[in-house]
Amino acid sequence: MSRRDPRGGAPSPGRSLEPGADDRVGFVLRLGRALHSYGYPAHRLEDVLAQVARKLGLEAQFFSLPTGIFAGFGSPELQRTHLLRVQPGEVQLDRLVDVDQVASEVLKGTLDPAGGTARIEAIAARPPCYGPALTVAAYGLAAATSARFLGGGGREIGLAAVGGLVVGLLAAVTGRGRAGRVFEPLAAFVASALMGALSLVTGACSVYVATLAALIVLIPGLTITTAMTELSTRHLASGTARLSGAIVLFLGIGFGVALGTRVAALAVGPPHIAEPRELAAWTEWLALALAPAGLMVLFRAPVRELPWITATGVLAFYGGRLGARLLDPELGIFAGALTAGVASNLYARWRDRPSAVTLVPAVILLVPGSVGFKSLALLLEQHVLVGVESAFRMVIMLSALVAGLLIANVVAPVERAGEWDAGTAV
Repeated sequence: MSRRDPRGGAPSPGRSLEPGADDRVGFVLRLGRALHSYGYPAHRLEDVLAQVARKLGLEAQFFSLPTGIFAGFGSPELQRTHLLRVQPGEVQLDRLVDVDQVASEVLKGTLDPAGGTARIEAIAARPPCYGPALTVAAYGLAAATSARFLGGGGREIGLAAVGGLVVGLLAAVTGRGRAGRVFEPLAAFVASALMGALSLVTGACSVYVATLAALIVLIPGLTITTAMTELSTRHLASGTARLSGAIVLFLGIGFGVALGTRVAALAVGPPHIAEPRELAAWTEWLALALAPAGLMVLFRAPVRELPWITATGVLAFYGGRLGARLLDPELGIFAGALTAGVASNLYARWRDRPSAVTLVPAVILLVPGSVGFKSLALLLEQHVLVGVESAFRMVIMLSALVAGLLIANVVAPVERAGEWDAGTAV
């Protein structure tokens, strides 16, 4: 985000470049880089940039990939093409909200494109809204609440919280340097070895549930959901590339877990394994009330939006539960996704904010990443038939999830109060 972007406009047929065209093109390019960095998928990014360019009076075409954006300005005969080399960024909802506001002001005419460019660069340069200590704590909170959702008992929740804190510390230490390239396998190795070793201290428990919950933030369920959505909307190049990256990440995490489990068994002995003890129903309600706070920090959502994030998450969670009872677990997730999508779009209309602010955390509560992790674990244990069956089940659940999100945009389309529609980042 710190590298300078190319600037320059494309002349229209039969006339010279209009005054201010460079500023407009520069604004569109920086807007595209910012939205891509903050987690926008290809289908939404291309639509938004085309809409902004059209309202600024530019003839433009866009092609987005997980690692690059092509932008062509002008008629086909005189088109000037720009290439932005980008990296898949983390979802940062606070910056997304601010970039959304800048784009709205530019399109309304209250802010010129040059001023919008400066504002976007300032947003990219500012420090994260939450400090390292709070972020590490959010990892632990997300792991502990996930352990409860996965059916864990008190021991599993405690182990998962410790594992989540360790993963958060590793994330803070590795950062985005060279060590960050192997962060997921390294975290999977450390967490699985730690869970196996600690089970000898805490007593028999479900090491599988504790390990999965500790790593739940790293499992690329949201990435796979985005890839499936891009494929469903005919953005085949981006969807295929993103899906391939998620599969490789899954394999890296699986390798880390397998290696960590083996090293722990050799070092301190095999873990003490037992079925989780069932907890009272109120503990699930408590976990559901606390989980959105952890996700708010991890996705950098503004604090003022926490009530809406919590409400949408609760609706999505129990919508999925109701759908599972009426249909089945694979198709029940469709009801949860539809509920989350409709609620988020209504939030976007009322609050004049991107619907991604509430939708992304809610989707995390629905994404069947745990099913994919289970299928990978079974395959590593050479239970091929059961592992393939579990993987197919994950595909069905993801298809239902994507269908629910797409239908939600038809049932309750986003109609923003401003002059543009940033839509959703899923």
